[in-house]
Amino acid sequence: MPKIYTQEEIHARLGDHPDWTLGSDGQLHAELTFDNFMQAMMFANAVAHLAQAADHHPDLFIHQYKKLSISLMTHSVGAITERDFALVDQIDALPRFK
Repeated sequence: MPKIYTQEEIHARLGDHPDWTLGSDGQLHAELTFDNFMQAMMFANAVAHLAQAADHHPDLFIHQYKKLSISLMTHSVGAITERDFALVDQIDALPRFK
């Protein structure tokens, strides 16, 4: 079973990830805005590739044509674990279009 992070540990780890917050639903959330729909889609597809490779799948939602919302938690334990932060690290390492 993966280590489950406390809220204090999560907030400390999020200091390195300014685009991410801990939601009241217990999930990590990022809201990213791109220049256009295609950039948002390409980034979402890159996230999907990383997620599939890690066998760890976030919720991805494209809205307002150029915004991507990502929600992430380890659903099997209903909490934030190292698996989540490993994927956040990978997502944050993806090149942005700006």
